[in-house]
Amino acid sequence: MLNRDEVCKRIAEVALLRGEFTLRSGRTSRYYLDKYLFTTQPDILEALGALFAERIAKLGQVDRLAGTELGGIPLVSAAAISTGKPAVLIRNSKKDYGTAKQLEGAIRPGEKVVLLEDIATTGGQVLEAGELLRDEFKVEVPAIIATIDRQEGARENIEAAGFVFDALFTKSDLGIDE
Repeated sequence: MLNRDEVCKRIAEVALLRGEFTLRSGRTSRYYLDKYLFTTQPDILEALGALFAERIAKLGQVDRLAGTELGGIPLVSAAAISTGKPAVLIRNSKKDYGTAKQLEGAIRPGEKVVLLEDIATTGGQVLEAGELLRDEFKVEVPAIIATIDRQEGARENIEAAGFVFDALFTKSDLGIDE
């Protein structure tokens, strides 16, 4: 299995794109980290599962993991396998057919649920998911852990909303100096 430094190098090799990009936040950037290019690589995904498991173990009692569609799904799946913790999947919005759920999987009020994120820029999507878990499903969210923090305000926004934020890597770790 890849160690932390090797994972960092592999992510930069396969997912770091240069050019002009518009991010989900609406900001423009001269680089883009394509999460699908690294979350579809088995060696990277396996190692990320183990790295998430290490961080989750430091939090003490955790009942469940959560990931948002679409990029968080392979990450939470890998982490669930590495930790042995069950996972829930959070849709961007409620589906309008079948069970009409926004959250897939079992969850109970009062549980401690760690929320995993792919790439955090401003933290907008993961913040919505954290607030949904906390406010609608009445669970405790002991931490939000991102794979990569772009260091563009996500930490500040997430912590201002009352959540603990952590990241496996930062843009600096990946050698991005913008």
